[in-house]
Amino acid sequence: MKGIISFTYRTPKGADTVLYSDEMRAAKALLLAEDMERTGRANNIQFIDTHEYSWNLKELRKQLEEIKTEPHDVKIYFDGGYDLKTRKSGLGCAIYYEQNEKAYRLRRNALVEELESNNEAEYAALHLAVKEVEELGVHHMPITIIGDSQVVINQLSEDWPVYEKELANWANRIEDILEKLGLEVEFELVSRKINREADQLATQALKEVNISSLKEIDG
Repeated sequence: MKGIISFTYRTPKGADTVLYSDEMRAAKALLLAEDMERTGRANNIQFIDTHEYSWNLKELRKQLEEIKTEPHDVKIYFDGGYDLKTRKSGLGCAIYYEQNEKAYRLRRNALVEELESNNEAEYAALHLAVKEVEELGVHHMPITIIGDSQVVINQLSEDWPVYEKELANWANRIEDILEKLGLEVEFELVSRKINREADQLATQALKEVNISSLKEIDG
């Protein structure tokens, strides 16, 4: 969850004004707000989320405590590959998240035959990932989607238009799930080297090596 801090600042001589912070994650906002509260010069401190809902500090503390028991700090890596000879596609995703103060990694891949291009395979890989996020029960919080596909990242970020009907259909399916879950998405375009885990999963799928695992990892 992201938002801004709103507060009234009062000087020792009694002059006051309302100030607003830059946008930040809720955990950082709470840390700063508690520190400002201790100075005695900040009053009416509110956290205003991206949906323009206001939280006082007590409400924000409770919300963040509840989030700890749910999957959060979610990062999705995805990749898809298309084999022109076999007309098969390999899909791969790695999902990192925290829950109950522990860190986890979920890995999935899939081999599919009904796709027509590498770009469509990339979209299908992200669709596989967001369906896994839905199964985890992630909702109403920020997530980061990371990939090396300029087409998928730039189209879903609305930096590039979507002309192809097949790709538009995949984009709509993905956006429908993200909207239903109330997720605040940050897209990140990375190099293939950084995305190598998802790339390897997609390659293994094309070799008919099935991967499906959930593992606790070092945070």
